[in-house]
Amino acid sequence: MAFAPSHQAVALDGWVDGRPVFRSERVHQQDDWQRYLEQRRRQRHIVYPEIMQGGPRPYIAPEAPPIVSLTRSEPKGMIIIDSHGRRLLYTLGDGRAYEYPISVGRQGFAWTGTEKISRIAEWPDWHPPAEMRQREPGLPKVMHGGIKNPLGAKAIYLGNTLYRIHGTNDPRTIGRAASSGCFRMMNKHVQHLASLAKIGTTVRVVANYIGARTALR
Repeated sequence: MAFAPSHQAVALDGWVDGRPVFRSERVHQQDDWQRYLEQRRRQRHIVYPEIMQGGPRPYIAPEAPPIVSLTRSEPKGMIIIDSHGRRLLYTLGDGRAYEYPISVGRQGFAWTGTEKISRIAEWPDWHPPAEMRQREPGLPKVMHGGIKNPLGAKAIYLGNTLYRIHGTNDPRTIGRAASSGCFRMMNKHVQHLASLAKIGTTVRVVANYIGARTALR
């Protein structure tokens, strides 16, 4: 899990001698990580039904994210995932790209490489893989698609792997390293991305992409 420099003060925690006291971004991210671990520990003790319903499937309107300029020449119509920056770029050509905030794989689950989109599914069912169910024995065998499903409103499958770009039922995780290797997006953003990306679109996952800068809108 990457931490920001400790000198960044981002949150007011109180006052001492009439002066504000701030905590560093590093401390806050460490606290977030500890809360995440505690949540996972609690979940391991919950036993869910083998087959679960995902709840209603409301219409979620797609929403475009900001457009940024690129300092590198990238082909039009590809996806670049910047794991360190917690962002997904969809290239538009002419040195521009949509920039979506995402959640990436937590420590031990991050990966890099190039895949192509093999499938796009709306309100997909969730089948936790065997390895995940070994780590968390209480998980269901299948959870049908719906607003409660952790895959959210859309899933974009990457090649023959178990990895996906997908929506989420927990938007608080966006911007964090919290998944088992998939890339989570806000449901409104994955709807927008799915309207642009196609079967066969190239997806490049890199540890750190430094070719995107100023937001154009």
